[in-house]
Amino acid sequence: MTVRKPIQIKSKSALRNNSAGWRTIAGTRYYFRSRWEYMYAVYLQWQKDQKLIAGWEYEPKTFWFEGIKRGVCSYKPDFRIVKNSGEEYWVEVKGYMDAKSKTKIARFKRFYPQLSLMVIGKEWFERRQIKMPECD
Repeated sequence: MTVRKPIQIKSKSALRNNSAGWRTIAGTRYYFRSRWEYMYAVYLQWQKDQKLIAGWEYEPKTFWFEGIKRGVCSYKPDFRIVKNSGEEYWVEVKGYMDAKSKTKIARFKRFYPQLSLMVIGKEWFERRQIKMPECD
């Protein structure tokens, strides 16, 4: 097993959450809606390669809010992460928290209280000083 060393992205533009597009990670192509989603996916793949997590998926499931007649009726979190223990949690990568996003997250927590959701944003990337692993 080859251990990939994290690299540091020094550019402040890396903190901007734009640049949607197709990217390849570990041989699989994904359409990421933002640079942060891509960077987080690279981080998750590095964790998987290091056996720190069992796996991850990008937008694998849509959660429906039954009985909602107005506004947001569904929500698709960005990532599903499976820990080595088999426990799973969901992650939403947000650059800007608008009213619609707040409603989706609040409804997700209300309709699916048994599931764990973590919302990450600029602060998460700043705390890690954007130390990202190399990836395909």
